[in-house]
Amino acid sequence: MAAHGADSPETAQGFGALHHAATAPGALDTKTKELIALAIGISKQCLGCIVFHVSACKAAGATWAEFVAMVDVCILMVGGPGYVYALKALEAWDALPA
Repeated sequence: MAAHGADSPETAQGFGALHHAATAPGALDTKTKELIALAIGISKQCLGCIVFHVSACKAAGATWAEFVAMVDVCILMVGGPGYVYALKALEAWDALPA
């Protein structure tokens, strides 16, 4: 099976452009935007989003303390399911390179 980008390059490129525009520094810096994106990925229980945005948070300079604070807010807002997926994000932090 072909990758979606090969079958629908316009959609893939458009989504990539949207991601770039949405995470570019502005009123919020990229690190803060990536922490928000990760919080949404955790709350939506999206494993692919978690892995992608943990990596992006690290690349943007997020610290462990900032990461844990964001996870705490996810747990507050989502409850038990947020806790389960927050643990997956913590595991991804340890597994992914800086």
